[in-house]
Amino acid sequence: MSETISWADFEKVMLCAGTVQRVEEFPEARKPAWKLWVDFGPHGVRKTSAQVKHLYAAEELVGRQIVGVINFPPKQVGPFISEFLLTGFPTEEGVVITTIERPVPNGTRMA
Repeated sequence: MSETISWADFEKVMLCAGTVQRVEEFPEARKPAWKLWVDFGPHGVRKTSAQVKHLYAAEELVGRQIVGVINFPPKQVGPFISEFLLTGFPTEEGVVITTIERPVPNGTRMA
């Protein structure tokens, strides 16, 4: 069982809604991955790399609203700098992306 956290701990994590604007190949990645650019509204457009190619084609991702953690520090991934963490659930088939059931404004924070 995991350690219990406080509400204040949860509030530190900025889980926000964003819309995927652009997806590109990431041939330098060690495992199959896409480069994604996501519009987080007032938080700007941020990029990340995501190992979700097994389940998602590029055209399936563009326009989709996702959930990202936007307050981690940037992370170097090969020649690319990741600016947020795309959230999802690992399965035997690959990572299932956390998406939003109904549209919300980009940048909306999870509560």
